[in-house]
Amino acid sequence: MTALFNIRMHHSLDAAQISEAAVHFAKLFKIEPEKAEQLLHKAPVVIRKGASEEMAGKIGTALQKLGITISLEPVADAAATAAAPAPVAAPEATPEAEQSAGHAVNDGGTVVSPPDHPGYPFRIEGRPDFSFLTVMVPGEQMLKVEASAMATMDTNVEMKTKMRGGLSRLLTGESIFINEFHARGGAGEVGVAPGAPGDMGHVYLDGNVIYLQNSAFVACGPKVEIETKWQGLTKGFFSGESLFLIRAVGQGDLWFNTYGAMIEIDVDGEYVVDTGNIVAFTEGLEYKVSKVGGYKSLFFSGEGFVCRFSGKGKVWIQTRGVQALLTWVHPFRPVKKRG
Repeated sequence: MTALFNIRMHHSLDAAQISEAAVHFAKLFKIEPEKAEQLLHKAPVVIRKGASEEMAGKIGTALQKLGITISLEPVADAAATAAAPAPVAAPEATPEAEQSAGHAVNDGGTVVSPPDHPGYPFRIEGRPDFSFLTVMVPGEQMLKVEASAMATMDTNVEMKTKMRGGLSRLLTGESIFINEFHARGGAGEVGVAPGAPGDMGHVYLDGNVIYLQNSAFVACGPKVEIETKWQGLTKGFFSGESLFLIRAVGQGDLWFNTYGAMIEIDVDGEYVVDTGNIVAFTEGLEYKVSKVGGYKSLFFSGEGFVCRFSGKGKVWIQTRGVQALLTWVHPFRPVKKRG
């Protein structure tokens, strides 16, 4: 027997955005604009009862482009839901239909933002080898993206380039410029492709702080500030990494990338990570850089310095390191013979 679901609509649009979205909603589902606006004002609300999973996928894909998400309630568990309006007609199927069901999934390497996500709707495809981020920017809203990382965008999206962080940001290895993408006259998609082949992580900041290694920043919401933090000569010089960290603080989405796959680790006490494998960590974790073993180990073991974290928080690590790859490739480099 085919499973059936009630489809509940969610959004975080303001009054002006609702009026604009209602016009497109009405055209998609062939109902009066006034009826569409009423439904949007009532959200979260059930918009269709007894739909198949395939139908839900089509509806979810269509609504995502308006900055609206859906959640699915099995019919057996939704008897107490309020009376739903007349069923709406679903649009034609699209290639993305099965990638957006209105809730977070990890199916075939794809991650989709959940329906109650307070930030922008997004999906991450191609994980963990070649992650590609697509963000639905609501109408008249803005997305910050690392310079040169934009791969695709809708025609109603405008780009502006601004300087961020000055000389200190340049010293992190990042560009001193960040591109701002503004959706004009309605929601618009922006596709982002990081430079390094690997995974991508997402965190919604709500006043908390996350520190990123240089080159890890990908994109963020308009209320997230990207700053630079001086590590100090000792930590920065001996770690073999940048003397600066990227400090992300504020409220909104933050996306960051790795070289290789990404692993999120909960730290409660102490934890040791090679400096070349650190991607990000939360504020509140103390850290110090030290060598592994004695000086013989330092020069001949192939290992170098490690970061010793202490406290309670999260650390994101990457499964590959650029320096390790260079060391592995070095013996195979072409050498010009003398004489």
